Amino acid sequence: MSTASPQNIDAPDSRSVRIVWRDGHESLYDNRFLRLSCPCAACVNEWTGERTLREEEVPGDVRPASWHLVGNYALSIGFSDGHDTGIYSFELLRSLCPCPACHPQGR
Repeated sequence: MSTASPQNIDAPDSRSVRIVWRDGHESLYDNRFLRLSCPCAACVNEWTGERTLREEEVPGDVRPASWHLVGNYALSIGFSDGHDTGIYSFELLRSLCPCPACHPQGR
């Protein structure tokens, strides 16, 4: 199994999702940030890559209602706002990690 795959996924509180990667790295994602980062065709134009989801469309208290692994490469997340078509590849999730080690200048 790749080090770029999750070892553990949980919700340590009502505001975030935590992924502990096989290489020991830990990523803590804000729920709303994850929802706004959804890569599905309803949120991103498939032809232009332009994000079509607008921030004002996403409630401030949105949270994952469910999640499940998609093969050995992604995580599907169903959100409390009813959106459930996003498949987040592990590569995408790792690139979105907001920690200072991954993004020293912040997001």
